[in-house]
Amino acid sequence: MWVVVLTAVLGVSMVAAVALGATVIPPSDTVRHLTAALTGGTVPAEDSTTYQIVWQVRTPRVLLAAVVGAGLAVLGVAVQAMVRNALADPFILGVSSGASVGASAVVAFGLFGGLGLYALSTAAFLGALGASVLVYVAARGRGGLTPLRLVLTGVALAYGFQALMSVIVFFAPFGDAARSVLFWLLGSLGGATWGSLPIATVAVVGAVVCLLGRARALDVLSLGDETSAGLGVDAEALRRQLFGLTAVVTGALVAVSGAIGFVGLVLPHVLRILVGAGHRRVLTVAPLAGAVFLVWVDLASRTVFAPRELPLGVITALIGVPVFVVLLRRRAYLFGGGR
Repeated sequence: MWVVVLTAVLGVSMVAAVALGATVIPPSDTVRHLTAALTGGTVPAEDSTTYQIVWQVRTPRVLLAAVVGAGLAVLGVAVQAMVRNALADPFILGVSSGASVGASAVVAFGLFGGLGLYALSTAAFLGALGASVLVYVAARGRGGLTPLRLVLTGVALAYGFQALMSVIVFFAPFGDAARSVLFWLLGSLGGATWGSLPIATVAVVGAVVCLLGRARALDVLSLGDETSAGLGVDAEALRRQLFGLTAVVTGALVAVSGAIGFVGLVLPHVLRILVGAGHRRVLTVAPLAGAVFLVWVDLASRTVFAPRELPLGVITALIGVPVFVVLLRRRAYLFGGGR
């Protein structure tokens, strides 16, 4: 039922997000232009400007919002199972902080300038992967890759990456570097193009398929390493797989959208309340719920104070903080949706 409802809501939301903006396009015209683009049809010459807005500007941005939202929601479920921590999200392992170092280097010093429009995304992705490698090496000890070591190492190195980013911005030759880096850190889809969709889409689809195939193992992993061993699940090997998957996919998402907080933290808890704690159920609806949520967040970011845009992270925080506090106050919430 939830899959059917959320799929219908997502379809309506995406059409609405394409139609609405600084220039409001009637839904009928929006559907007509989308149909023409998808079927290879033609549009009258007088509608060419509207067609370009619909197909070249808003459609890739809305699709990217859906992909990023779906990815962050799914990764939030995976990370919370991996570290058995209800406060975990895809950025807790220092991935976003590492990406911020790469992004700030591009903004401040023009690193990878030869890549043109892809310089920022490339540097952010490489920074995210580099941070993940450092966290993995530092967190892995004699006892293996334990949840507590992962969280503590990720948080500690995140502060180090943030300090390095601050140093880069401080010595930047351009005065507006800090503003540009801050806007990117809080998340934005303003640079969305058709070219930024394929890699992010493939990464998210691969993550969803991979995690759904390990849904039962995730259920067992959330019970603890000793219980997992008794039930035939190698917790250490599964945690390594989840760490690698999370690092790569989070890096791909951060590279195209910046760090958008609270999506991967709050949505998994809300979904566990709605559909139960079983990971197969949660992972089935999480991509749809995350996509719907971020499509509307992005729409609000570009319309509330148009023509200026609010960073996505500001809106997700304004929504996520009250929701999370309400969840904690209304029930003694434990990881997995217990009472």
